[in-house]
Amino acid sequence: MSIEESQPGRPTLVLLVEDSPDHAELVQRSLADHRMQSRIVHLTDGQQALDYLLRRGAWSDPASSPRPQLILLDLRLPRVDGLEVLDRIKAEPGVRSIPVVVLTTSDADRDVARAYDRHANSYLVKPVDFHQFRKLMEDLGLYWLHWNRQQGH
Repeated sequence: MSIEESQPGRPTLVLLVEDSPDHAELVQRSLADHRMQSRIVHLTDGQQALDYLLRRGAWSDPASSPRPQLILLDLRLPRVDGLEVLDRIKAEPGVRSIPVVVLTTSDADRDVARAYDRHANSYLVKPVDFHQFRKLMEDLGLYWLHWNRQQGH
């Protein structure tokens, strides 16, 4: 079943691009624990993310690569850096309107500026504290998956 557009009663598709298994599990559990109606596609490197979004290789069939309504993107990724992934997403007409939330451990002003220069929709620093991380994910889920209005993809 393809989830091309967000429809009432259907889960929102979130593309999580995160190389840390621990961080990915925290994101997935946090969203599930807060009953966010979302389905998460987890990819572990920037090249996979680009292949998925641009429907190349294993994801050339649109049924295997439905358009997400939200992308959670780490900056420090193997193969293709998160900033380059962000550049490519925002340069592609078919995917540029998908909101991209940078979710990273870097709080460096330079990284923040570079992400926004590449049209990131939001920049969030992962808290080290487990409870703060869960709260951040709850707030992120409420805003991006519940309150925020988006055009269909």
